[in-house]
Amino acid sequence: MLLLTGCKNSQPAAYDPQKPLGPQLNYTITGIDASAGEMDKATQALTAYGLKANNWQLMPSSTAAMVGALDKAVQYKQPIVVTAYQPHWMFAKYPLKWLKDPKHVFGKTQHESTIARKGLKQDNPGAYQLLKNFHWTVEESYATMLKINAGVDQTKAAKQFIKTHPKRTQETLKNVPEGHNQEVKLVYTPYDYEVAVTSVVAQMLTDKGYKVTTQQLDVSVMWQAIAAGKVDATLVASLPTTHAAFVKKYQGQFDEVRINLPGAKIGLAVPKYMKNINSIEDLR
Repeated sequence: MLLLTGCKNSQPAAYDPQKPLGPQLNYTITGIDASAGEMDKATQALTAYGLKANNWQLMPSSTAAMVGALDKAVQYKQPIVVTAYQPHWMFAKYPLKWLKDPKHVFGKTQHESTIARKGLKQDNPGAYQLLKNFHWTVEESYATMLKINAGVDQTKAAKQFIKTHPKRTQETLKNVPEGHNQEVKLVYTPYDYEVAVTSVVAQMLTDKGYKVTTQQLDVSVMWQAIAAGKVDATLVASLPTTHAAFVKKYQGQFDEVRINLPGAKIGLAVPKYMKNINSIEDLR
């Protein structure tokens, strides 16, 4: 996700719809880490919509820094534009709206998929069955993300989700045998949603008697590890857009188990009080 953060002053003025947006933001888009897929798409969007030619630039940042800037902007009604992704708890906490992307630079649809190493289905059919069963909605994911972000231990947050969603849990555990300490290694990338979904599924596997380990990896290392069979699975393959390059690179070297979360999205978003900014084209 990215932000168009504004002025160099520590306290920029509130958004003024009567003035051009660019100068209010110093034409600067601040994002998360440079390796994130949405950063590449944001770079493409700047060119596609003529923003780069008008001096807009991307500034890599971190998720924490971006959210901090967003929090301050919303508090003081300041102008800000973020290249955002969903699922993320900021859509539950802040009054945001997506900007229309008529050129479809960010892709039309997206989802989160579970992918596994080749052979997991044969080596550990029980764990594979649970991974095949698990899916949830964007709305269901918010509470766990918000709790973890607020400092709740991720295992405790996962247990709370399982307790408060018995039907979803029963669906996930259907036809899953006892694990008898069979090992499962799940990997994920370093973002809030990714931590939340991995924690929930890891706890479900643990409750069925599987010995689960989890590891946070950079996205490129994560895909490489799955393709090489060094780890078992991830629930955070962002397809078809964000991780498209890795799908192409490792085609045939992984097993796409299922879509586990429909309705994912990447793109630009702004606070709802910026009422006259409704499309990426409006940034000009």
